[in-house]
This record gives sequence, C-alpha cells and structure tokens, in this order.
Amino acid sequence: MSTYAITADTFFFPTRVAHGGYLMVEDGVFGAYTTEKPDCEILDYTGKQIAPGFVDTHIHGFDDHDVMDCKADSVRTISRGILRNGVTSWMPTTLTATTEQLADACASVYEANEEPGEEPMARIQGIFLEGPFFTEKHKGAQNPAYLSAPQIEKLRVWQDAAHGLVKKIAIAAEYPESPDFIREARKMGVVVALGHSDAGILEALACLDAGATVFVHTYNGMSPLHHREPGMVGAALYSGDKSFSELICDGHHVNPFAAAIVMNAKGREHTCLITDCMCAGGMPDGDYFLGELPVIVKDGTARLKDGGSLAGSILRMNQAVKNVVDWGIATPQQAVYMATQAPAEANEIDDVCGSIRPGRAADFVVLEPDMTLVETYLGGASVYKA
Repeated sequence: MSTYAITADTFFFPTRVAHGGYLMVEDGVFGAYTTEKPDCEILDYTGKQIAPGFVDTHIHGFDDHDVMDCKADSVRTISRGILRNGVTSWMPTTLTATTEQLADACASVYEANEEPGEEPMARIQGIFLEGPFFTEKHKGAQNPAYLSAPQIEKLRVWQDAAHGLVKKIAIAAEYPESPDFIREARKMGVVVALGHSDAGILEALACLDAGATVFVHTYNGMSPLHHREPGMVGAALYSGDKSFSELICDGHHVNPFAAAIVMNAKGREHTCLITDCMCAGGMPDGDYFLGELPVIVKDGTARLKDGGSLAGSILRMNQAVKNVVDWGIATPQQAVYMATQAPAEANEIDDVCGSIRPGRAADFVVLEPDMTLVETYLGGASVYKA
C-alpha cells in the first residue's frame, strides 16, 4: 500500500487541535504528525479540517435496512450506507424482541462482520442490545409484548450467538434485579446503560454504583427532572463525569438548550452524540417499520403510527456534529470529540477507534470550516465524496 501525507488547515487530535502541518498515512494506518513537509505524495486539503471517522454507537438501521431484519446482508448494507454520514465505526443496535429473534440478530451481525464482502464497510465494533429489559411507562418505540426484568441467562444466550460481539446492553433501573444483573454483565465485559426507565434517582444511582456507566438518549424514554424527585434525568446530571450521556441532536428529540444543560453538567468529554437512526435514514418520507412497529417518516421525524411517539430518528451523524456547532452549544473541537472519542470511551472501544493516533487504522473525515462533510476515508482509502 501507499505512503502519503495529508495537509489541511486543521487537525483534530485527541487532546489538541493542530493548524497546518502534515499527517502521515502509511499502509492504511496513521503515522506521525509533522510541521515539516515530507518527501512523499501530499493530499492537499487546504481550507479543510481533518477529524477522526465518526463513531455511532446507537444506530438501528439505514438505507431501508434494519439490524432486526436478522440478515447479514442488511447489516452489510447499513455498514456501507453510513460511510456517507462520515461514520467509520458503529455498533449495530437491536430492539426489544423475543429471545430467539435477538439471538438471530446477534448471529447476523457476527456473520456480516466475519464475511464483509468486497465493498467498503464501516467497522462493526460490537453489538448494542437496546432492551428487552425495560419498563412500559417509558417504552417509547419498544414493543411492550417482550418487556421483562433483567435476566443474565438471556444475555449469555445472546453473547453466545454473537460469538462475543455484544458490547453493551441497556436496562431499566427500577427492577430489583437490576443491580445484580449489572454486576454480572460487567464481569462478562459488557457495558451497561440505563434507559427506557421510570426509576427514581436513588434507584438509578444504585445501578451506577453497581457498574452502569451510560444513560441512553438522555431525556428521551426516562423519568424527567423534578425538584422533589430528580428521576433518571437528575441522576444523569448529578453523576457528572462519573457516567456518559447519549444525546440525539436532531432538533426534535431534545431542545438545544436542554442538550447544552447536559453538556455543561457532564462536560463534553462525557457526552456522546448518537443518531438512534432507524431504517428510514437515507430514504424519502413514507411508511416504514421499526422492528415490528409501523412508523411514518415525515417532516424530519420518525413516529409510531399508533400514538405518535418518536420512533428513533433519521438523523445522520455528520448532521448531528454540524447541528451542535450551528446551535452554538459546542465548538468544532467539542463536537468532533462528542462524535468520536467520547462514544468510543463510553463503549470501551477507544482502543480501536475514535481518535487519530499513530498505528491506528487511518479512518478519518474531511470537513469544511462550517462542519459540512466533504469526504470519508477508511483504512487510508477514500470511500465517499459528498
């Protein structure tokens, strides 16, 4: 493979922003950054910005395909499609379903990961099981027919079907079984997130003490902040940098000021931009399904036909990054961090993605000064141009 250097106005590194200079890419991996012009091919992105490839750790589907199709081809299609969003690493995300369906979904992700095919695909960094251990009051677009208390035996079934690819699971905090489940899941190396829950703050904090570390799409699908019962939102804010908070910054799920409150309370380093995108992402308005539930996509939202609840989103990660900058609630450096390093750390995959470091796969994006996506690179090769 080739050796080349990238020059650009701005480089977003893990702990600093560099202006000008050259970033080496050697045989598909990042090399050193230098201010002196090297003697090799130069990719000139003067006027542009270079950031790590985005990391989407909560995404159900794209291009009319869903992880819950339980088909390796669907997972591959999503993996290819999200390169258009600047996403180079992702975690296929399931929905509440039967134990058997979830095992099939896990097996299909494993198959897609083992047999990716010849076309470029965003890297699968693990599976996120969103459910079925939720409670009905804040079920959102989760099918209530399959909700139950946490059972570690079922997690073991899904992990076996995934050949160890399950990286995170979300549960409701109010079940008496939740703290013990969290402790056992952590022994298995699985990150535990809290969401779709009506728990009070003490129940939520008990789960954090047991080892939970993430709040799923903060504000959405959880008991709200109230001055007499701070609820799940209060626990997310109170825990500060002891946990991570996901946010869907599409302008529909969370008011920009509310998003800024989370960012200010937790720090941008512990706030993760996610899309929660469903199969209608990248598609025109119309009728779709989220799992088994009918959804209508219109006016930038995906909503259940029955009841009108938000049903995931059609948000693209590159748009989320641009939104938080346009809203004035994050600097470009902070926006990039919340879409790369923070979600990688929250999901314990920061050893393989989320930052530009020597020896890492050269997965990166080229951005305009206004944060518009220009190009996506995977393993040092251009795989999408806007």
